[in-house]
Amino acid sequence: MTSQLVWERDGGDWPNRETSRFVETRRLRWHVQLTGSGPVLLLVHGTGAATHSWRDMLPPLAEHFTVIAPDLPGHGFTERPPPHRLSLPAMADALAELLDVLELSPELAVGHSAGAAILVRMCLDGRIAPAALVSLSGALLPLPGLQGHLFSPVARLLALTSLTPRLVAWSARDPAMVDRLLAGTGSRLDARGFDLYARLARDRGQIAGALGMMANWELRDLEAELAHLETPLVLVAADRDRMISPGHARRIRRLLPQAEVVRMPDLGHLAHEERPADAVAIVLDVARAKGILSAERPAAKAAAGVRAGSRARSAS
Repeated sequence: MTSQLVWERDGGDWPNRETSRFVETRRLRWHVQLTGSGPVLLLVHGTGAATHSWRDMLPPLAEHFTVIAPDLPGHGFTERPPPHRLSLPAMADALAELLDVLELSPELAVGHSAGAAILVRMCLDGRIAPAALVSLSGALLPLPGLQGHLFSPVARLLALTSLTPRLVAWSARDPAMVDRLLAGTGSRLDARGFDLYARLARDRGQIAGALGMMANWELRDLEAELAHLETPLVLVAADRDRMISPGHARRIRRLLPQAEVVRMPDLGHLAHEERPADAVAIVLDVARAKGILSAERPAAKAAAGVRAGSRARSAS
């Protein structure tokens, strides 16, 4: 089962298209953006997004790193797996399988929202061992209160209703509906960002993938194990985030006191898209503090790793 988005039709003006390729793993056909040279940096977007989320961060980061940015299963141009493969452990397993095929191991990992939870799960399971993990508005703990108890069952019900993705996609033809969705993040995007999210919101495959992911999402196990995370964790919290409040980072620090917190004032849940230069600066600061950029590693070695995935082909 594939996403409704078709690369040949919809990928013509996709951000950083020249870095895109498709990679076959045992279970999925992935859309991946690979570029740059140097230490390997893995970027993982959140629920309902795609590689476009990194559109303004990827080029400057590629000046320092070999950057891997995939569309998650059921998102963007990556194939949608069966619903049970959209759980947190299954997503982490699928992403680890992709890295195995590419023969690349990240030295630094950056995840936004649910993408940060996937990276934490991979670290806890020993699937990756980066020198640091940067969580951008990371959704690492269950939502508090009634909302947290109802969210997954409601999403599960919606995911089981095949009509729902059609209705959401149809509604998204109205720019006001997309505007309300983005306003709910607390972020203010430019016209390009608005257009890209509107395109995804009109896609039935994207909506089905996001709903399936939410329906199968369970963070209680991650919460129980978070105190055992050995990977240095940097929590980036946006002051105007209406989805993951800054208080979320404080809750995480109670479980993991060694975690660092960095604030991004006057920004919402999509802070890294509102001010990508600031987010890039945070990533570079972490890389320098952890000695990643100063490590003696020839860029050619990383570039060779990118070419090593024998089943990867450039998109055209």
